[in-house]
Amino acid sequence: MDFTLSDEQQSLQETARRFAQTEIAPNAAHYDQAAEFPREIIKKAWELGLVSMCVPEAYGGVGLSMLDSCIAVEEIAWGCAGMATSIMCNDLGLMPILVGGSDEQKKRWLTECTSDFKLVSFCLSEPNAGSDVAGMQLLAERDGDHYVLNGTKCWITNGGEADLFTVFATLDRASRHKGICAFVIPRGTPGLAPGKKEDKMGQRASDTRVIHFDNVRVPASDQLGQEGEGFKIAMQTLDRTRPPIGALATGIARRALDESVAYAKERKAFGFPIGGFQAVQFLLADMAKDIEAGRLLTRQSAWMVDQGMRASKYSSFAKCFATDTAMRVTTDAVQIFGGNGYTKEYPVEKLMRDAKLMQIYEGTNQIQRLVIARELLKE
Repeated sequence: MDFTLSDEQQSLQETARRFAQTEIAPNAAHYDQAAEFPREIIKKAWELGLVSMCVPEAYGGVGLSMLDSCIAVEEIAWGCAGMATSIMCNDLGLMPILVGGSDEQKKRWLTECTSDFKLVSFCLSEPNAGSDVAGMQLLAERDGDHYVLNGTKCWITNGGEADLFTVFATLDRASRHKGICAFVIPRGTPGLAPGKKEDKMGQRASDTRVIHFDNVRVPASDQLGQEGEGFKIAMQTLDRTRPPIGALATGIARRALDESVAYAKERKAFGFPIGGFQAVQFLLADMAKDIEAGRLLTRQSAWMVDQGMRASKYSSFAKCFATDTAMRVTTDAVQIFGGNGYTKEYPVEKLMRDAKLMQIYEGTNQIQRLVIARELLKE
């Protein structure tokens, strides 16, 4: 058991850290307040190999391991969680192709996303089918050598910006998970239309929308796997993408700790820096130990994915613990800053708003606890 990062991992970490410090963090407040999509910044990240990190070298990608990706994501999220979410969305959107695509499909779609700057969206959630994925209503009806899709997806990251969509739909609503299929659909396909942009509490730099499907015709050749395999592809995808969610949450929490330590050294009360008071010291200590625990859980689950091990329980450990930690740490950071922490002049209120979403997307933390409990009861 060796926790030392390799030379290559240290170089990757430094590249991502420098990018977060110079390109992301200085612009984070602007994009948060304006709720603008930072396309040029994300394009710069793509040029550095920090977008679509999961794509193997055989298809023109950098072919990072899951552990490598987590190392990079933590640094990016330190700069801005909203930008990190939009950057990571390419890996989420492309993972179903890696999991369930044919060799021809991988060559076609993955190469397209490495040869040119393209954004990808993952379309799973629906207005009445979030945690209950098997209850999805987006209908796919076979029509010759095509499928025709009708319905709506919601909470779609990069929905108004994506060039490519991986979409999950059902052949039979009554069949629940047994009827779900997965498709790859390019932007501009007739009938596919992004809806209104969500006005969110946090992660406002990330574009989130409803996507409408009105008689969208998809060639059968663009289906991933076989009919009825969509649910399995979705679950295998989420098992692989939950460790980076833990890394993203760890990055948010680490930024909150960094800001809190610096503030505690400078801010004075009763004639002394507040960092000298035990009440503040205890908050800082709890922040630090829980961040470290979240990082270790995240890296362990990422390592398991890289080893080809079944990682459902450990991925849920990482996602649930690290995101709960991020919420608690950022809340405590606002407390340390006092009234200043409640204003937009300081970064911790944004960190707190950004952290809340981490407990909700890619499976709420209540769902993570169900996954963990079911895994325990099966053992």
